Amino acid sequence: MDSLTQIVLGAACGEAVLGKKTGNKALLFGAVGGTIPDLDVLVGSWLYGNEIDAMLFHRGFMHSIVFTVLAAFLFGWLVYKAYNTGVRINTTTQKDWISLFFWSLFTHPILDCFTPYGTQLFAPFSNYRVALNNIAVADPAYTLPFLICIIVLMFFKRTSTKRKLWLKLGLGISSIYMLFTLGNKLYVDSIFRKSLKESNITATRFSTQPAIFNNVLWYAIAENSTAYYVADYSLFDTKNRFLNFREVPKQRDLKPSVYKDIEDLAWFSNQYYSIYKLNKNEYLYNDLRYPLLDLDNPNTSVFSLTLYKDGNRLNMKPFKPKFDSLNDIISQLWERIKGI
Repeated sequence: MDSLTQIVLGAACGEAVLGKKTGNKALLFGAVGGTIPDLDVLVGSWLYGNEIDAMLFHRGFMHSIVFTVLAAFLFGWLVYKAYNTGVRINTTTQKDWISLFFWSLFTHPILDCFTPYGTQLFAPFSNYRVALNNIAVADPAYTLPFLICIIVLMFFKRTSTKRKLWLKLGLGISSIYMLFTLGNKLYVDSIFRKSLKESNITATRFSTQPAIFNNVLWYAIAENSTAYYVADYSLFDTKNRFLNFREVPKQRDLKPSVYKDIEDLAWFSNQYYSIYKLNKNEYLYNDLRYPLLDLDNPNTSVFSLTLYKDGNRLNMKPFKPKFDSLNDIISQLWERIKGI
């Protein structure tokens, strides 16, 4: 999920493990641990000269269980050595710090698994991307109550029982909301199956996910041998069906058989994608797992990449959002969330 959410969850883990012994320092170190896996964005840019390779590195090994274990021992040992000095000597143990970093690191990829982006939890042994698609990468309903509880507990002494109360409240509210999104996902999937049947669309597979910032408006894509079909649905729609189906061609102006980069991107998109030629050297890659801002235009995918030929490979230009401002997208979302 987004960086703020991971910071909050990491801080909560720090508080749960070491809050009684170190107070707000536990929140700080937990927040650091919760941030570390997302540093793969920087690491990828250092390791690779190709932007596609760098993007695919994100949510890879540094989001895996193997990395969690190794990094927990490394950072736990380093911080213990630095912290266990002067007046703080013997106030904590190395095991405490390893535990703090393990839980703050481990909960990061686990939380990411609920989002549509996908997480290579079992790397380097498998490149399978775990993606449950039940919550958006940024959802204020999950994050804000959790954040408020963490901020409140900071104002109590480390020995106060109220810190534990506010921690439990934050974890409880966020966990209950996560369970709601899982139930909502099952409900929306059932609605989509019925909608496909009633629309006489035969699909070999489909995917649904919530739109950004909420769990009320959902986007869905179905696939058969010739095309994709996309639609959206709000829980406030007057009819509990996806009704606005649009057919999206399986446009493939570049083939995976010609460029392995396309094969890798197709894996990244779970094979929901289209590629349109823009000019002699540039192509638009649409990741169709993500919503179209305009259902009648397949090139308005929220996640579109401009690819260009770079020697015998492909590279990509920096990602640019398809909307002019955040206010525009929020306004469009709100209008659609209200239902039709």
